[in-house]
Amino acid sequence: MERDGQLELYGLVAARLKAAHEQVRALPLPAPQRQALVRKLLVITAAAKQDLPAAARRLDGLMRDVEEGRFPPGEPGSPGGGTP
Repeated sequence: MERDGQLELYGLVAARLKAAHEQVRALPLPAPQRQALVRKLLVITAAAKQDLPAAARRLDGLMRDVEEGRFPPGEPGSPGGGTP
């Protein structure tokens, strides 16, 4: 029974990650900031393989930040990036 719940959660997180990638691609952000968000999504994707519930919580937090307009700085030294 628990395995079915895990599969259901996996499907939910996978769908949310896909939607998050689409949302990030559509944001009017400089490339360095968009790349930083994509990297965060990739880290969450990798984390989902080890700890699915924790990855779901991280995704919730990241998308809440995005919806509230809190974006990570881009790479230091890149145009529009963070400070070195």
